[in-house]
Amino acid sequence: MWHFQHTLKREVSAAGVGLHTGELVRLRLRPAEPNQGVVFVRVDVDPPRVIPARVDYVVHTELSTVIGVGEATVATIEHLMAALAGMGVDNVIVEIDGPEVPAMDGSAKAFVHLIRQAGLRRQRFRRRFIKVSRPFSLEEDGKKVAFLPASDLELEVLIDFPHQAIGQQSYVRRLSRQRFIEELAPARTFGFLHEIEYLRRNGYARGGSLDNAIVLTREGVLNQGGLRFDDEFVRHKALDLLGDLYLLGFPLMGRVVAEKTGHGLHLKAIRALRAQESAWRLVPELGESFSCSRVSSLAAAQA
Repeated sequence: MWHFQHTLKREVSAAGVGLHTGELVRLRLRPAEPNQGVVFVRVDVDPPRVIPARVDYVVHTELSTVIGVGEATVATIEHLMAALAGMGVDNVIVEIDGPEVPAMDGSAKAFVHLIRQAGLRRQRFRRRFIKVSRPFSLEEDGKKVAFLPASDLELEVLIDFPHQAIGQQSYVRRLSRQRFIEELAPARTFGFLHEIEYLRRNGYARGGSLDNAIVLTREGVLNQGGLRFDDEFVRHKALDLLGDLYLLGFPLMGRVVAEKTGHGLHLKAIRALRAQESAWRLVPELGESFSCSRVSSLAAAQA
């Protein structure tokens, strides 16, 4: 776990189709100043809208995580956020010319490639972490997110789907950069063939295809190449969780247990943890205030 903040060495860009909108979108990742955090900028609106990637700016969690300021939103940020978290990128500006992050292949693999292309530059400010200091959990309708003390980030993710290709799966790991690259980043999102028409009628999955998702029929996996891992489904859920956790604004030090969860419960649990100040602390405990206040103030002024 690195002790200093990192940003990108150089700008990189990519383009692709949004999973839900079906729109062609271009994004550019740019280096950012220390303590700025992850900041999205909708450059296709006038004036451009700055949207900090923090839990305060989450406006929607149905099938993806959406952040926004005023009428400007960016959807399906979780795979990119997971890549930034897993690769240790603290500060970055994400310029995007549409309302949704491109799906790429449905995983975080392409975003990891982009970050590697850009390279990482160490900055002179120390990183700070949200360290879980006592157990805290949130349960809802048989689903649970729990935060437990630990010296690093540890994930324990459990899923249970009534489908023969999925069933019960678990992913339990202490996360490292290399483990993220090898085990989580390639895991793709998934959906069920019999639900696609319903989703499209309701404005979702309009860009979904066998190129950017695992598609399940009642009999099994439709994709010709099959699965990348036997437990790819739970690995992707762990990827989603990691991306949502990074909306805390700081890397997390603790064990996170997620049972049968999704974006909605992730964000409820994150908000509840943050409100329960006795359950966590910022480390190292430096004297200066550490926040994205300048960026957040600009975003608030736009609303």
